[in-house]
Amino acid sequence: MIFSGKFRDPELSPATGISCVIKQIKTTATMKQTYLTVVLLIFTAAGLTAQPEAPMEMQHQMTEVWDPEVPVVTPGESPREAPSDAIVLFDGEDLEREWTNSQGGKPGWMVENGCVTVVKGAGSILTKRVFEDVQLHIEWRTPSEVEGEGQGRGNSGIFLQERYEVQVLDSYDNRTYRNGQAASLYKQHAPEVNACKKPGEWQTYDIIYTAPRFNEDGTYFTPPTVTVLHNGVLVQNHAELRGPTVFIGIPEYSVERHGPGRIMLQDHNNPVSYRNIWVREL
Repeated sequence: MIFSGKFRDPELSPATGISCVIKQIKTTATMKQTYLTVVLLIFTAAGLTAQPEAPMEMQHQMTEVWDPEVPVVTPGESPREAPSDAIVLFDGEDLEREWTNSQGGKPGWMVENGCVTVVKGAGSILTKRVFEDVQLHIEWRTPSEVEGEGQGRGNSGIFLQERYEVQVLDSYDNRTYRNGQAASLYKQHAPEVNACKKPGEWQTYDIIYTAPRFNEDGTYFTPPTVTVLHNGVLVQNHAELRGPTVFIGIPEYSVERHGPGRIMLQDHNNPVSYRNIWVREL
């Protein structure tokens, strides 16, 4: 407020005029403060009277999922028998229906007495189908007549997607490097225990395999994982692979993007036999 030095009321002195103005300002401020206080009280009262609704009480139906219904699979009569949704890769008779040699021709292994046996020098055999995530059941037997020692005794292998090996070996009273014995993920993970039976006895692997997923640059987004039950004993528990199986070298250096792949049974020059091979795609 600006004063010109002249007052309308000649009886009022300048000091008296200023005092009046200050009083008016104080009165206005008091009114504004009172107004704000009233508004605040109104909103406070509204908040006290308008209580939020209580949350709905949980019912058991709220966490029950009904659809889609879980599909039905009929299990085999025993754990070694194929369930209804399995693909039977070898039934003890017809090997050519599902398997080829490495050149895509007739497999050269011997089929006899319900099993197929490695023929030295015939080469590995591979499935005609390709797979990613699978549950694989396979039974194998090393020769009852023991020959050789270490890696030279009853040696073969099961390769998932043609790259990742679960070792087959006669590891009954047969010392070798721990990450190369039976049920090892070769040169990467030793089995938790040695569950091998005697030479000449049939043994089982139940393998749960999850294929890798890849980043744009070809590295693993999620690495391949393998669970193995050897003769019903858990020996590999969701083990992560570092890369493909290599005999010499570092697995990480061999990682490259790939898609679905075949299952391969290895010819390692020992007459290892296989039977009752089935797989479920997961």
